[in-house]
Amino acid sequence: MTQDKTIKEDGTMEDTYTGPRFGIRHAITILLFLLLSIAYGMRVNLSVAIVAMTDNTTSENPDIPTYDWNNKSVILSSFFWGYIILQVFAGQLGRTYGTKWFLVGAMFINSSGCMLIPIMAAKLGSGGVMACRVLQGLSQGFFFPSIHNLLGQWAPTPERSRLGTIVFSGVAFGTIVTMPITGYMSASWVGWPPTFYLFGLLGYSWAITWAFFGSNSPAEHPRISEEERHYIEFTLGTEENTQTAKTPWKAMMTSLPAWAIIVGNFGQNWGYSTLLTEIPNYMNKVMGFDMESNSLLSSAPYLALFIFSFVFGQLSDYMINNGYGSRAFVRKLFNSIGTFGPAIALVTLGFLPKDATDLSVTMLIIAVGINAAVFCGFQVNHIDLSPKFSGILMGIGNGSSNSFSIIAPLIVQLIVTDETDKTLWRTIFIISAAVYIASDIFFIIFAKGEVQWWDSIAEDNVEKNTETTANENNRSIKV
Repeated sequence: MTQDKTIKEDGTMEDTYTGPRFGIRHAITILLFLLLSIAYGMRVNLSVAIVAMTDNTTSENPDIPTYDWNNKSVILSSFFWGYIILQVFAGQLGRTYGTKWFLVGAMFINSSGCMLIPIMAAKLGSGGVMACRVLQGLSQGFFFPSIHNLLGQWAPTPERSRLGTIVFSGVAFGTIVTMPITGYMSASWVGWPPTFYLFGLLGYSWAITWAFFGSNSPAEHPRISEEERHYIEFTLGTEENTQTAKTPWKAMMTSLPAWAIIVGNFGQNWGYSTLLTEIPNYMNKVMGFDMESNSLLSSAPYLALFIFSFVFGQLSDYMINNGYGSRAFVRKLFNSIGTFGPAIALVTLGFLPKDATDLSVTMLIIAVGINAAVFCGFQVNHIDLSPKFSGILMGIGNGSSNSFSIIAPLIVQLIVTDETDKTLWRTIFIISAAVYIASDIFFIIFAKGEVQWWDSIAEDNVEKNTETTANENNRSIKV
């Protein structure tokens, strides 16, 4: 059992027992980290494997099938066709009924779609692969809204940035592990098909583990200590049941701080999806790396993302908890670091000469690595504004903004007509940098760091509350 300091409403400190140093909240955090690691592994897998799927010189085994597809960017973007559809629905379902079993079902469907890709490619060509990716996108649409619903229940306010960053670092970890593994297997005798079976089996394993050890909230977990449960619920203000409150849709959608998160998500998804789906192709076509070197070097930026995420998570919580800046200031600061940094690195990369290989790789590492700061910016800000409805808010922002994840690879295919022409890639990098910066400026102006009034007022009471306030104002004017 450990003892921490918490800030009371009057600004003074008091001792609070937080339960064991490694508690149930940390176990839930690790499971959610693994969820994103496996999910992003499945996303990135195709980005690397598609090079081998369309190049008959990649594998040593002549029996490994290859295909003549000229729509690779369309195939890579097809995941997001399904991904954007169910996110708001998933957030609402999770808040109303709990997320546990929805996550189990979503991961089973996602894993099945992954394992079917080699079969569908052989039977139906690129259309079959896109059908599997749409299915995966639909199921993965449950992941981020569910994670935010769970963090709203499990992450104590003093630890919000740290625990949230650990979970979101799964994005980087899954990418780090997947790129070299997929590249190595695809270039070996076994070829690219087993890579999809491997990650499908990992997904099934996670779903089974979550079914046994996952829980919707501290109140439902059978093995949590009373001290840890009280600590979590007290700091979050969730000691009373809030799942029956109706969602304040109108108030939420007219809230500028909520829109700051949505716009921040727009910029992040545009820039990150461009990097995620196109880096393997860029490094292969422009820098001339072979398949195995490509996958190893492509994972280097995500190793930086993984490392920086822990640094930024600890630093942001330290600044907030020790009074070095308000929660809103810290969110804006780190969001700016995570967007302006990649923007500058991408523009620099676009103007480097083609033979500046080492410096180009350095710029790619900076562009992706420093982006980890957004995990402490807009990415966790949903819970700051509304612990109750953070999953729904995440569904709105992540679902709508992932339309940019569809558009960005298609724009690459439209502009980069010659994949070996660095000047065409320069245009892509400048566009991504501009979107990064514009979205962050909006976030700086309108973002907030405190719980919004509509978090504690159900929608059916909002109009009554507004009407009562208006009547009181009218009476005051008449007097």
